[in-house]
Amino acid sequence: MAQRAAPTRKDLWARRMSALVTRLMRSVSRHWLLVANLTLALYVGLPLLAPVLMAAGLESWGKAIHTLFYPTCHQLPERSYFILGPHLTYTRPELVAMAGEAVPLRFVGNELVGYKMGVCQRCAAIYGGWLTFGLLFGLARKWLRPLTVRGALLLLVPMAVDGLGQLLGLWQSTWLTRTVTGLLFALAVVWLAYPYIERGMQDMHREAEVLIEEEGRS
Repeated sequence: MAQRAAPTRKDLWARRMSALVTRLMRSVSRHWLLVANLTLALYVGLPLLAPVLMAAGLESWGKAIHTLFYPTCHQLPERSYFILGPHLTYTRPELVAMAGEAVPLRFVGNELVGYKMGVCQRCAAIYGGWLTFGLLFGLARKWLRPLTVRGALLLLVPMAVDGLGQLLGLWQSTWLTRTVTGLLFALAVVWLAYPYIERGMQDMHREAEVLIEEEGRS
């Protein structure tokens, strides 16, 4: 009987890479929700950390966080929360009156009014809600059914209406409407997408387990 040829270095490298990818698939499929929640925790924690750093005298670090979130958020001061000041929210005239000077679009705050979070009120609600609902999904993932597309649209409409009405000058949104509509948006994303992601990850995990078992027998 002819002997099987010894595996080449290229074959061994390919097997090792295949085994590594398979174990990575298994790990990601098992812990995807943890990774998602940790990522959202950064999106919540960093904007909150920015005003704390600036109040502590580390303005360059706080402004660096603002710069980091600049591409994803308008960061207007009259639509943002202020930390460590007399009030949590301000209108632009209130900011001008308290600061005693013109307030630029990227105003980050001062000792008189407090310091602004790194994202606006709506974004803060979206990230905070996304994290909260993601944590709750971890408790309900075994029985929660996906939200229908119609249900998701119903949850998304309030933010679209509020933002469009403000853009057209029909009304001025408030901190409450921005927060509520942001939370509804986050709920729609988690309730619609996470159950499907969970099912896909379960399938991936089973496939990875089968591959690892076959590798062990070979």
